[in-house]
Amino acid sequence: MKINRKPLFNEFGDIEVSKKRMINGNTINLNDFNNMKYGWVSDWYRQAMNNFWIPEEINLSQDLKDYFKLNEAERSAYDKILSFLIFLDSIQTANLSNISNYITASEVNLCLTIQAFQEAVHSQSYSYMLDTICSPEKRNEILYQWKDDKILLERNKFIGELYNNFLREPNKYNLVKTIMANYILEGIYFYSGFMFFYNLERNGKMPGSAQEIRYINRDENTHLWLFRNIIKELQKEEPGLFNDDLKKELVDMMKKGVKNEIAWGHYVIGDNIQGINKKLIEDYIKYLGNLRLSAIGLPKIYDGYDENPALWVDVLADANSVKTDFFEAKSTAYAKAATLIDDL
Repeated sequence: MKINRKPLFNEFGDIEVSKKRMINGNTINLNDFNNMKYGWVSDWYRQAMNNFWIPEEINLSQDLKDYFKLNEAERSAYDKILSFLIFLDSIQTANLSNISNYITASEVNLCLTIQAFQEAVHSQSYSYMLDTICSPEKRNEILYQWKDDKILLERNKFIGELYNNFLREPNKYNLVKTIMANYILEGIYFYSGFMFFYNLERNGKMPGSAQEIRYINRDENTHLWLFRNIIKELQKEEPGLFNDDLKKELVDMMKKGVKNEIAWGHYVIGDNIQGINKKLIEDYIKYLGNLRLSAIGLPKIYDGYDENPALWVDVLADANSVKTDFFEAKSTAYAKAATLIDDL
């Protein structure tokens, strides 16, 4: 189960592309864009770079007016979901370097570096939203709600403790669990929150916030795809690691992630907001859980949840009309606002 932290300078590292490995490789740490073992990185890199955006591009003047017109249930959900998302992206920014320290494929490290930058932009985006619509006092209250809200704190602990376990005991087993935690965070934990913002928009409220989320959502799709591919490459290179016990543990992690997200959606949204209800939240998150597991070759866990019950979310998540099928590595367009089809 031993895993080696990659050296920073290694004059005796392997130059041959075929000898590259995701972990425990003899890396020379040279960023060579012409000789990549993992061919999918090239398209991923271009897509991620073309996604570049800054939060202040989006006009939030209408949101400033709308926020104070939200009903109590909508405003409470807006505040709590933002508090949760801010925490998630902050911990992601801090943790990605811990994973990168043990990834010995230089092109994948480049991807993780871009992701860390994008997570920082997402945190800035949430702050921009709060700075626009809230007083400084209200802003700070929302930022730290997770410390006082028991349910929100428990949500954060699931991911946070998995990350800390890897820091305390860096080994192959804990790395895979940390990568799976990233996959769950990117592919499950954001989605009832995203659904909430898109629903506000289709109800004619907070359009700027929805656009910020739309750009964030587009980035998260690339992050989700990155971690899916890291898992799949590890399955090929470390087949002995992915025994039945570990597979069961990864499926159980997904079950817990889905359960947490459904409970969270019921808590912050419930049946109190026009256009969303508890059943839709549960159906949508279980559908996503099946989708995420099948994408990494693990069995689906929810019978009868193979069709997307919230197609309107996918429509509203599309940053523009440009469609890009990067999951099949066939790009139809590269553009700043290109979007990934979330078929994971």
